[in-house]
Amino acid sequence: MRPQEAAVIALPNGFTLANLFFGIFGIVAASRGDFDAAARFIVFGAVADTLDGRIARATKTGSRFGEELDSLVDAISFGTAPALIMYFAVFQSTRWEWIFCFFFTACAVMRLARFNVMQAGRKTTHFQGLPSPAAGGVLATYYWFSQTSLYTETIVADLPWHQMLRFLILGLGMLMISNVQYAKFPVVNFRSLQGILGFLLVIGTLIGVIFLPKQFFFPAGMAYVLYGIGRTVFLGLLDRLPGRDASGDDDDEDSESAPPRRRRRRRPSQRNPAGSDTGREDKPA
Repeated sequence: MRPQEAAVIALPNGFTLANLFFGIFGIVAASRGDFDAAARFIVFGAVADTLDGRIARATKTGSRFGEELDSLVDAISFGTAPALIMYFAVFQSTRWEWIFCFFFTACAVMRLARFNVMQAGRKTTHFQGLPSPAAGGVLATYYWFSQTSLYTETIVADLPWHQMLRFLILGLGMLMISNVQYAKFPVVNFRSLQGILGFLLVIGTLIGVIFLPKQFFFPAGMAYVLYGIGRTVFLGLLDRLPGRDASGDDDDEDSESAPPRRRRRRRPSQRNPAGSDTGREDKPA
């Protein structure tokens, strides 16, 4: 193997290990009380996690080893690290609230294991369950948001966040292992309304990330979380509206409950009485 080829193959795994580096550094920063830097490292890890997969697909160097390495690193960077950041920033003064951090990490690990079994390597338009980078990013960037004027100078600061964060951690954990569908990267083009909306969403995201990162990440992450829940509930209600066309599964159930059709035997062809087709039954239409 040429050195250039070896470098191309190692490049995606290098970004994966960079994700691990940022996850570990985030834990260290949180343990030192530097929660601003801890959140920044988790965001950097998410960027590295996005690049490793895209580079692997662009260079056609994806492998089973890379998939497993990526999942193990994500369990640390978006499972353990955000949970510990939340523990050091919010829950450290109590004796038992670390159990919420364990629950979140356990759900992240189970979500990644299920992804490897059910979705890895397949082309899909949606994630089954909340992606761990999104869940971890919401937790890690809460401290950022709590230091902004949008939080401190509005009614948002009067909310009982210490109690709400417990339910937030539980909710994010359960969404990761749920069947709620979350959209992947939006389609960007100028040929359809969906593509134009996707383009506007990408531009708005870039503006928020570049110019207002601390005010943007946590609310945007929560909007993504609520989007998946709302979409699932809305589509579920549509399926139950009277007069709505039944799906393919319903058609299968109806066909099974309907009385079986009586098969008719066709008489043997009289034109070839001695032929080999005599007595042979045709397949039902």
